[in-house]
Amino acid sequence: MSFDVDALLREAKVIVCCGSGGVGKTTTAAALAVRAAEQGRRTVVLTIDPARRLAQAMGLTELDNTPRRVQGIEGDLDAMMLDMKRTFDEIVVAHSGPDRADAILANPFYQSLSSSFAGTQEYMAMEKLGQLVAEDRWDLVVVDTPPTRSALDFLDAPQRLGTFLDGRLIKILLAPARAGGRAYLKVVNAGLSAVTRTVTKIIGAQLLTDLQQFVASLETMFGGFRARADETYAMLKAPGTAFVVVASPEPAALREASYFADRLSAESMPLAGLVVNRVHTPELDGLGAATATSAAERLEQAGGSEVTAALLRLHAERVAVAERESTLVDRFARSHPSTGVRRVPAMSTDVHDLEGLRQVGAALAG
Repeated sequence: MSFDVDALLREAKVIVCCGSGGVGKTTTAAALAVRAAEQGRRTVVLTIDPARRLAQAMGLTELDNTPRRVQGIEGDLDAMMLDMKRTFDEIVVAHSGPDRADAILANPFYQSLSSSFAGTQEYMAMEKLGQLVAEDRWDLVVVDTPPTRSALDFLDAPQRLGTFLDGRLIKILLAPARAGGRAYLKVVNAGLSAVTRTVTKIIGAQLLTDLQQFVASLETMFGGFRARADETYAMLKAPGTAFVVVASPEPAALREASYFADRLSAESMPLAGLVVNRVHTPELDGLGAATATSAAERLEQAGGSEVTAALLRLHAERVAVAERESTLVDRFARSHPSTGVRRVPAMSTDVHDLEGLRQVGAALAG
């Protein structure tokens, strides 16, 4: 089944590119964004991959949490890279008073959470995606996600956040703020002291204090976090959103792609299609591997040109690689008959500029 990329670029409002590491996902997202912009759609591309290749390919010397205009494009294209700590800081400032915001930003636990805590990047990516869509400045938002398993965290962020906010530890830590000093002592004496002592042993008394102060300061923002996360999750399932799974023609990458496609289907998420990057194609059509190898052997036996024989053997090797890759992609297609597939040929050089991205975009469109 073919994958109509140009139709997707005309109709979608949000495109989420996902896949395992090293498959060309960032390049695919950038190429889609460039092609959409040059077809007349106001586009922004957001990457949460820490690699700087997107900035280099688009000729940007700096790529950060602020959308920046890409020059050399016949259209409107902005690009940005997620800064999860800055995004978290902006949320704190926007949804709390000045004094409370200062207390949160200065809290040691918050500083650790906002820069390195597991899952923070994925949740902040959802926050930033929601912000970009809410601004209504662009016709299309293209999102480049972390490798596949992290991208699943991208989908799971709202549920994990709700579980965190409703957890017993959070309720214990909020007890001082909700109950007051003396009342809290009664609560502790009633049975929570053992839990507190255990937590203190694990993380230390000062960190526990920092954590309690952080949770108490942030409590008024919890409802907003949950609501925005749920809204973004609903947007990911809504018409106008499309997921593009990116893979290379290798067994591990296609297994990851299959896993993600199955997960999207189970979650009723809109899967637009699979992009298989760096597919090898023989230079000569119609000359099979066996025929080329046989011809090379006869040439060598007859004392013919060594260069020609070497080229025939090289062609045979490339044909064998192409046939193996085709078998793997066909296997995915049979397992997911409703998913369109687009194969993008391997480029002779790395993509490092806008012209390279245009070439990738043309190959994506077939």
